[in-house]
Amino acid sequence: MTDSLEPWRREFPILDRCTYLVSHSLGAMPRAVTAELAAYAELWAERGVRAWAEGWWAMPLTVGDAVGRLIGAAPGSVLMHQNVSVCQSVILSCFDLGGPRNKIVYEDLNFPSVMYVYEAHRDLGARVEMVKSDDGITVPLDRYLAAIDETTLLVPLSHVVFKSGFVQDVAAIVKRAHEVGALVVADLYQSAGTVPVDVTAWDVDFATGGSVKWLCGGPGAGYLYVAPRLRGLKPRVTGWMAHAHPFAFETGPIEYAGDATRFLHGTPAIPALYAARAGQEIIETVGVGAIRRKSRRQVQMLMDLAAEHGFRTRTPADPEARGGMVILDVPHGAAVTRELLRREVVVDHRPGAGIRYSPHFYTNDDEIVHAVTETRRILDAGAYRAHEAAGGAGF
Repeated sequence: MTDSLEPWRREFPILDRCTYLVSHSLGAMPRAVTAELAAYAELWAERGVRAWAEGWWAMPLTVGDAVGRLIGAAPGSVLMHQNVSVCQSVILSCFDLGGPRNKIVYEDLNFPSVMYVYEAHRDLGARVEMVKSDDGITVPLDRYLAAIDETTLLVPLSHVVFKSGFVQDVAAIVKRAHEVGALVVADLYQSAGTVPVDVTAWDVDFATGGSVKWLCGGPGAGYLYVAPRLRGLKPRVTGWMAHAHPFAFETGPIEYAGDATRFLHGTPAIPALYAARAGQEIIETVGVGAIRRKSRRQVQMLMDLAAEHGFRTRTPADPEARGGMVILDVPHGAAVTRELLRREVVVDHRPGAGIRYSPHFYTNDDEIVHAVTETRRILDAGAYRAHEAAGGAGF
């Protein structure tokens, strides 16, 4: 089969050295990142503090606009932050949790970092309700909708679940939330760049995500979308970049900016924003539609190979209900993962889920065959036993 996206492989140096199937965790670094970081260093070296006026100050918006084009957001509505935990905290800080509308609804398959933000606000009045999954893979939509009532304030959901690749119906959840006056925070971390996203069509209130994964932008470049109709909110997590007159250095209470920059806070991580640009440009050029078509084919290929090799998948069977990854329930999964890494097959393992494999637009079919075949060989030969006593992170 002719793969029109395979020529992009040459833009990612790591693909010459290993089988890289971990874009759900850290996308491969584009070759152009080196030049981007050199440009950052050169501007700093040659222009010093003037670099702020010559581009740095605007980067949370200019880089945010590049993300916005990938997620269907209007210009000027996406801001760059360091990570999703900060973004979710900024959102939550806009609201009073002491009143009757103080309920937070999210799925129990949500990413723990998001949960921690809301759980930490219980002492301030937040009432958290987790929507239970029956199978650890999917979240029943009817159960989710039923949990959202007239006392619900925020619904922070994962568009694609990190443990299974399950795609949630954001539009349906937004519709229910708006019927009862609640607001939705869609976390796009596991979707943007590999699954089509349109925050405007969904009428979603907020969205968060980052460049680390499918956008191939590296760490430190998270993003926050705020629907333009919500620009009157006043976040308590704030800083000088959110001020209407930041260089006046006024004392006392903040006067919020009139545009989306009111949702910024302190000095941004400029090097990370430089690093993020190369991946954004590539994803936009390739097109999420083309990426999704290839992803669906290769994810199905992974599912079929897993079945042939005797592995149970913890990913939805319906192609419409799954994102870009496949999770295999492999015996001794953590130890098998360490041996796969030793063999330069780069995947990861998550407790309660399994080994996660993710082809991206730069993956070829031979790599998928190789990864599943090596997984089977490691089990059959007992090569995982050397790693069973090892601890540490599941990268």
